[in-house]
Amino acid sequence: MMITKIFRFAAARIRKILLQQIWLDDYIKKGMVVGKNCSIQGGVVFDYSHCWLIAIGDRVTIAPEAYILAHDASSKALIGYTKIARVVIEDDCFIGARAIIMPGVRVGKGSIVAAGSVVTQSVPPYTVVGGNPARVISTLDDYEKKVKALFEINPRFDSTYTIRGNIDYDQKETMLQSLNGNVGFVR
Repeated sequence: MMITKIFRFAAARIRKILLQQIWLDDYIKKGMVVGKNCSIQGGVVFDYSHCWLIAIGDRVTIAPEAYILAHDASSKALIGYTKIARVVIEDDCFIGARAIIMPGVRVGKGSIVAAGSVVTQSVPPYTVVGGNPARVISTLDDYEKKVKALFEINPRFDSTYTIRGNIDYDQKETMLQSLNGNVGFVR
């Protein structure tokens, strides 16, 4: 029973990795640019019909189910044309889960886009934005100070406390109890 679960889990992970790689390669073949050492999670939607207008820098993380759009068809009924524009996500950015990046947006180097944000205007470098429409929340320096302060006083867990680290029942219980009312950090 346990062997079957482990096998199914491993097979699902391998299938996901292989399919995601093939999927990303299709966009790259159509002209989308993706830099080195990027982490693009499952379910990310790139504008297939205009993917060559999308450029992603190095060391960018895009969380699950984010949308990167290079066209906006709302103009089609009015003038018979669809609005299109480049989308550039510069190096070292983080795009949160279910964020939407609209046509014409440049996300500046080192910036963070919060989960669920709708980004309609370009983001300055080293800035944290969030909301709908996205607005500046803080500078990256201020955010770093806040995170480091939280890191010093809250629970920390090593990589064995993750699915990839084969977290066990006791570790899950320890994590649940430690995080009761708190945030924590996992490697």
